[in-house]
Amino acid sequence: MCYKDSYMDSCKIPTVPLPSGQHIPLLGLGMSHNGGYSHSALLYALMKCGIRHIDTAKRYGNEVMVGKAISESGVKREEMWLTSKLWPADYGYENTIQACLDSCKRLGVNYLGICRSIGVSNFLIHHLEQLKEDCSVVPHLNQVEYHPFHKPQALVDYCRQNNIVVGGYCPLAKGQALHHPLIQQIAKNYGKTPAQICIRWSIQNDVVTIPKSTKQERILENCKVFDFVLAEEDVLTLSSLHDGRHVSWDPSDIL
Repeated sequence: MCYKDSYMDSCKIPTVPLPSGQHIPLLGLGMSHNGGYSHSALLYALMKCGIRHIDTAKRYGNEVMVGKAISESGVKREEMWLTSKLWPADYGYENTIQACLDSCKRLGVNYLGICRSIGVSNFLIHHLEQLKEDCSVVPHLNQVEYHPFHKPQALVDYCRQNNIVVGGYCPLAKGQALHHPLIQQIAKNYGKTPAQICIRWSIQNDVVTIPKSTKQERILENCKVFDFVLAEEDVLTLSSLHDGRHVSWDPSDIL
């Protein structure tokens, strides 16, 4: 499969350093167990859009296909950032090692790295505080829901004070942000789409951002966010839309 005039020829997605010494691409592509899996869209993201950061999980049931797409794309393993996730059923020292090895086998890779960087997902401040008491390694990244309607600034501040990079999923609030009149007006002012405005806002807040899509045109659109900068007043306007709503799930009650 060959794509001409690829976006990757004119834009390389920047990376940010993690405390582990690794560098994670600032923009990635999220896989999902909801909405299916598109092999052609993932190939398109890798070959045309310059995506080098794929976020998946055992639970999503697509690690084998993700690995197949990476192999078919011809992208070298050392150029890829792959994230998978450990599920509660696999907790425990030996189980965790085996789960990582199993994910590597399904993905067709030798490392995630086993494990070069360790992150957590949906951890709030009290979860991170408890983790500090129980563990000797501080997570390198905390992946949480992050969009204009949910901007957990206290959590972000805590993470940065503790040298934890923040990753954000659901940057478009599962489509809710695309129809908000203020976001639409800002998009019109910049000649961009609401999706691009939301993703750019997240990136300018120094959040590693992983939108999901199974449509080629949407993936390309989501990648075209490095040729403009939001003015500070527009960043603040978007931040003012925070009302604390969750479009994914609320981990507050998890002890």
